[in-house]
Amino acid sequence: MYFTGFADEAAKDLTNQIKATKTLGWTNIEARAIDGVNIHNLPEERFEQVVDELEAAGVKVNCFGSTIANWGKKITEPFDSSLEEINRAIPRMKRLGTKLVRVMSFARLDDREPNDQMEEERFRRLRELTKMFLDQGMQPVHENCMNYGGMGWPFTLKMLDNVPGLKLVFDTGNPIGSDDRSKPKPYPKQSSWEFYSNVRDHVAYIHIKDGHFDPVKKDLVCTWPGEGNGDVRRILTDLFARGYDGGISIEPHMQVIFHDASVKADPKAMFDNYVEYGRRLMKLVEECKKQK
Repeated sequence: MYFTGFADEAAKDLTNQIKATKTLGWTNIEARAIDGVNIHNLPEERFEQVVDELEAAGVKVNCFGSTIANWGKKITEPFDSSLEEINRAIPRMKRLGTKLVRVMSFARLDDREPNDQMEEERFRRLRELTKMFLDQGMQPVHENCMNYGGMGWPFTLKMLDNVPGLKLVFDTGNPIGSDDRSKPKPYPKQSSWEFYSNVRDHVAYIHIKDGHFDPVKKDLVCTWPGEGNGDVRRILTDLFARGYDGGISIEPHMQVIFHDASVKADPKAMFDNYVEYGRRLMKLVEECKKQK
């Protein structure tokens, strides 16, 4: 088992992302944005500088936090942009020795019913991108977010049935603010434990986020790990009881939110929050290991 995290929540620049990682005593980063640009979109010269800086620091990229097929990509649009991202990601993952890549299942079509989401085209594209990575010895992991698979655990299981080789990265916090579209209207919010317990056999990686849904703001308000409604303690305890030995990645969302550029934060507050979040998670993990 190892710790890692979306270090772009600690700092925009790589130097301070590495500093936060090493402050925690960790040796891994889940690379998403560097200088505000996703790692598979960085100019080649800048990417090579990133490789050199990581190698000099002794820090590895355990997972590519890609934007492939994410909530910004519509299934009604051409597949070209996703294929371009995949073709840029693969050689960069090889260069870094990275084996995991976070993917999604394209944005929900909120103007359509849950059973009318162009499933077959989604599955066809996911089969193609999954094969592209698997053929290179890399494992794509699907995150339950604002996408088809994130509409509820039955959608995730149907997706997996139709996309051989795809595995999951389960985010403990995403269900809290997400409608469960597998249930009748008005959709209730999802249960993190219910979602996890139905898909846990397919989980290869974990994102830790926690919080509660604010009905006034109509949004997720994030908290320290284990202090919200994400069933973080229960899920971690179950994972360890089942012999989980993979990565545990933090995504605090307490100072910055990757998909909301309007949320600004003081650089020191970002750094300090990320480090404190990591420390609290390590303590929580030790407690959960004793409970298994």
